[in-house]
Amino acid sequence: MTDYKSQVKPFLPPDLSRFRVLLTTRKHFGSAFRELRLDVLKPLAAMELLKFILGRDRVLQEPWKARELLKWLGYLPLAIKLVGRYLDEYWESLNRDNLALTKMLQRLQRKSLEHKAMEANELINYPHGVAEAIALSWDRLDEETQVIGLRLGLYALAPFRLSLDGIEDDEELEVWEIAIGDLENLHLLKGVESGVYSLHSLVREFLQIKLREYSEVDELKRGFVVVMVEAADKIPYDITREQVEEVEVDIPHIEEVAENFTEYLSDDDLIVPFMRLGLFYEGQGFYSQAQPWLEKGKEIGEKQLDKNNADIATVYNSLAGLYKFQGRYSEAEPLYLEAIEIYKIARPENHSSLATYLNNLAGLYESQGRYSEAEPLYLEAIEIYKIARPENHSSLATYLNNLAGLYESQGRYSEAEPLYLEAIEIYKIARPENHSSLATYLNNLAGLYESQGRYSEAEPLYLEAIEIYKIALPENHSSLATYLNNLAGLYESQGRYSEAEPLYLEAIEIYKIALPENHPSLAIDLNNLAELYSSQGRYSEAEPLYQQAIEIVKISLPSNHPYLATSLNNLAELYSSQGRYSEAEPLYQQAIEIVKISLPSNHPYLATSLNNLAELYSSQGRYSEAEPLYQQAIEIDKIALPENHSSQARNLNNLAELYSSQGRYSEAEPLYLQAIEIDKIALPENHPSQARNLNNLAFLYRSQGRFQKLNLCTYKH
Repeated sequence: MTDYKSQVKPFLPPDLSRFRVLLTTRKHFGSAFRELRLDVLKPLAAMELLKFILGRDRVLQEPWKARELLKWLGYLPLAIKLVGRYLDEYWESLNRDNLALTKMLQRLQRKSLEHKAMEANELINYPHGVAEAIALSWDRLDEETQVIGLRLGLYALAPFRLSLDGIEDDEELEVWEIAIGDLENLHLLKGVESGVYSLHSLVREFLQIKLREYSEVDELKRGFVVVMVEAADKIPYDITREQVEEVEVDIPHIEEVAENFTEYLSDDDLIVPFMRLGLFYEGQGFYSQAQPWLEKGKEIGEKQLDKNNADIATVYNSLAGLYKFQGRYSEAEPLYLEAIEIYKIARPENHSSLATYLNNLAGLYESQGRYSEAEPLYLEAIEIYKIARPENHSSLATYLNNLAGLYESQGRYSEAEPLYLEAIEIYKIARPENHSSLATYLNNLAGLYESQGRYSEAEPLYLEAIEIYKIALPENHSSLATYLNNLAGLYESQGRYSEAEPLYLEAIEIYKIALPENHPSLAIDLNNLAELYSSQGRYSEAEPLYQQAIEIVKISLPSNHPYLATSLNNLAELYSSQGRYSEAEPLYQQAIEIVKISLPSNHPYLATSLNNLAELYSSQGRYSEAEPLYQQAIEIDKIALPENHSSQARNLNNLAELYSSQGRYSEAEPLYLQAIEIDKIALPENHPSQARNLNNLAFLYRSQGRFQKLNLCTYKH
């Protein structure tokens, strides 16, 4: 039934109150009629229909392909019947290699509604094929509505946002409102929620055919691309979970533009879809999904834009950042360098974005332990920003904070502290009270104080950072978990285990809510909680957490990522603490191999890893194997770290302990003394490490009977 007035009303009896009239129609009549909607089949019912037509054994020959086929058909009964009858008729010839359903799906994907299987079949009680059936509704639309329908056919096969708020002309707005209503009434368009619609898969296939026939299709495509570029531009840097939920409906359609409509992108917009898709996935920790979009953006930018276009530099910088996070440092460095060179040509001298790229390259070098190369880049970035931006600009605070972090990594605490303080002051001036970045800087300063054993100064800063984050960002934001984790680490350092544990647990719960499954940050928190349990001797609780952290890292990061080495090293330490040396040793060795592959030779973390394996050997009395490892660790730290770094004191102390255990007191004593002198310079007075060093030296003197020397080992509280 297509027309109520001509086809139904003349035949109704005068007294309708005595009758109920059942109408079968594809038109929606509104609230005046009680409707029983005949929707597409549920997947299980669709499978049963296909089995009924083809036979159970035939379908079970390729069960997963049958599901794919039904999904492609959109679970539409007419389509299932037509394709099922076609398969039944030609089964013997199609199934020569037992892949009839595979062949059918491939051919439908290639020919769509124009395939013979979708045409009318006299064996079913319906005179039309799928395209003809859809055309019955399509032909009832006026031309303006059909054009709007064609526009909608450009969207990917996924729900899409359709906002009319930007249409200012009332007549145009009315055309759109009527068109959407007509398309919905004829079931060519389905409302999903307010402002969001979807097309049935076969209706979309029908529209794709019509688009190929439409003479002004290029104009429609250009308009669609403009809409989706605007949507892409709304994807923010450092995306939150709430923002993901806001923009994710647009993602399949931005991807549609990036895959199929790049020729309609202007030069100014060329990289926008690729960059923003990269941000969307990278911000959630989906690095393997972000990478191909950024790489494709790089490829298309290099083909279509001038080699010194600033947008190419932007893509290089973003892709380099992704590679850096994945531990692919050798691939990241040339991209950062090239981005910097392009920006020096494409933009005026001392442009603020150049400072950003220099800062990022410096961060890469810092990650690799190439501190002497990182420092001048951080300094240059700061100088450029002081010229390019007004005094006390918030980004200047970021660069000062990063340089402070470099100095902290080198043990140059007296140089780091004023930079952290300056960054905090700038941010208090430049940004509103309780801005999230202020929390970051307070957290970093707290970390510096914690490194120096200044726990009473660190704690209030950690607490203030947490309070700011609770005000500034949504509940359960992932960064809040980071700060809770840091405060827990402080409490753990002080032996306040009962206060640390609930914070670690809360951080883990937040990460589980805020981040996707198997995000690397979750691995870090699981690892930290495991360390707490290990410190308390709760080994049976620690071990599965370490193992879970390792599995997450293996899933979420590339093989041979430095953090995998960290995770393996931590589990090895647990085994070593339990005397499970045969299980610990291969883990330490694997960690060392990963560090050698993923980081530069002479990286401080290699020294740490060698030191840990040496400690294992020393615990087992394998002194001849331990000694060269300790010596190698000392040599690496001499190259990698500034003179008088506290890590060097640790290494010297460990080698001295080895010599002392062997009775080689004359070799041990100068090493203990050297470690004590370094820590006096590197650490604040009364740091716990100084007590350790003095205690070890005192033990040496007692072992030698040199009691008169013990007064030199007094530790002042």
